[in-house]
Amino acid sequence: QVQLVESGGGLVQPGGSLRLSCTASGSAFSGYTMGWYRQAPGKQREFIATITSIGSTNYAVSVKGRFTISRDNAKNTLYLQMNSLKIEDTAVYYCTQDWDSWGQGTQVTVSS
Repeated sequence: QVQLVESGGGLVQPGGSLRLSCTASGSAFSGYTMGWYRQAPGKQREFIATITSIGSTNYAVSVKGRFTISRDNAKNTLYLQMNSLKIEDTAVYYCTQDWDSWGQGTQVTVSS
């Protein structure tokens, strides 16, 4: 059973940047599709981005051009670089391995 731990969340002003990390332990990392989702208060969990084992990426329209998903298989770590952050990006961000395992989430708050 894989354990996923997110980090890097925090408070940032609109227009700012954050980089989230998700470290996996307990299972093979490189062979799985990894993804980021988020959930804002009162809303359903929302797809953000995925990256396959060979590095193919897919993004939600709402973040395309602003967010970048990447992975370092040597470090068993998934990243989400978030630029030009907007107030509406405020949410708890979760990483997932193959939509089977999920982390506990990290809070991102965009506020002036």
